[in-house]
Amino acid sequence: MRFVHFGSFVLLASLATGVIAQDVKKDLDKVGHDTKTATKDTAHEVSRDTKKAYHKTADGTEKAYDKTASGTRKAYHKTTHESAKAYHKTVDATKKAADTVEGK
Repeated sequence: MRFVHFGSFVLLASLATGVIAQDVKKDLDKVGHDTKTATKDTAHEVSRDTKKAYHKTADGTEKAYDKTASGTRKAYHKTTHESAKAYHKTVDATKKAADTVEGK
């Protein structure tokens, strides 16, 4: 009888071990799937954040370029205007000096 009880115990223990092993395998599969999903999510977020940073940088660069170009145009026009004024003053002063020398 002891042998039958012991045999039943071994049979029950092996069945329980099989069930536990299946549960462990399911848990490991779930952990693997969760890890894979988390890795994909992280990669997606890194990609998204990198693209956002790129667009912010590109936008900031474009704004800086536009401001620089605008400032350069303003400086050019101001310089041209001031140069024209200086030229006309020089011409007028030269004419006055020439008139003074000629006695007019």
